[in-house]
Amino acid sequence: MNLANRQNDLRFIPRPGMIPAGPTSGYARGSDRKPMRPVLASICERPGLDSITGMLERMGCGWLVLGETKRVVRWNVAAQTILAACDDSVDPPSDLSAALRCLIAGVPTHFVPGTLSWIVIRNGVDRPVIFDEEGVVTPDGSIILALLDRQARTGPNPQTLQKMFGLTRAETHLALRLARGDAPLEIAERSRLSRTTIRTQLASLFAKTDTRRQAELVALLGRISVLP
Repeated sequence: MNLANRQNDLRFIPRPGMIPAGPTSGYARGSDRKPMRPVLASICERPGLDSITGMLERMGCGWLVLGETKRVVRWNVAAQTILAACDDSVDPPSDLSAALRCLIAGVPTHFVPGTLSWIVIRNGVDRPVIFDEEGVVTPDGSIILALLDRQARTGPNPQTLQKMFGLTRAETHLALRLARGDAPLEIAERSRLSRTTIRTQLASLFAKTDTRRQAELVALLGRISVLP
C-alpha cells in the first residue's frame, strides 16, 4: 500500500458500530454513483420498568411507581418502611400516596410521566431534596420515585462478600460492621475480642480486598452493596 497516496483516504477503515458496506463504500468514484451511508449494527433498547425497580432494589433503595393520577400503584418494602418512619399515621398501602404528598409538601417539583426521580431524605425536620434524572424513560410512561434515606445504612450481602474475596466468617462480620460505620476498637469491645485479633482480621481484609486504608475498604463495601 502506498501510504503517501492513502494517508487521507478513510474508505477502508471500518468505524465502531457500523457494518462495512463493501470495498466500494465511501465516496463514489463515478459521477453516476451516490455516497454509501453506514448501516448501524445494533440499536440500544430502553430499560424496562422491572429492570429499573430491580436495580433500585439491589441498591437497597425504596421505590414507588405512580400511575396516571399520580397515586402509588406499586412499591417495595423499603419504601413502605421509609414513609412509615416519616409519618407515624401511615397505614399502608391505602395511605402511601398521602404519606408521599406529606413528605414532599412544600418542595417545588413536577413529576413527569416516564421519568425517574430521586427523593433524598435528609432527616425528620429538613425537607427532602428531589433530583430528576434525565435520559431515563419508562416504556409505559410510569413515574418511578426512588426513596433514599440518608440516615439508613445498608451493607453488602455476606454471601457475596465471601464468594468475591474468600473471607472467613469472622472477617465477613468485621467487614459488615465497618460498612455500618463502627470503629475497629468499638467492634472489639462489643464482640469481646482483643484489639490484636481485630487488627489481624483487618489486615487480612486489606490483603484480600486489595485495599490499604479503612476508608478505601468502606468505599469498596459501599459499591458492592448494589450486588445481590
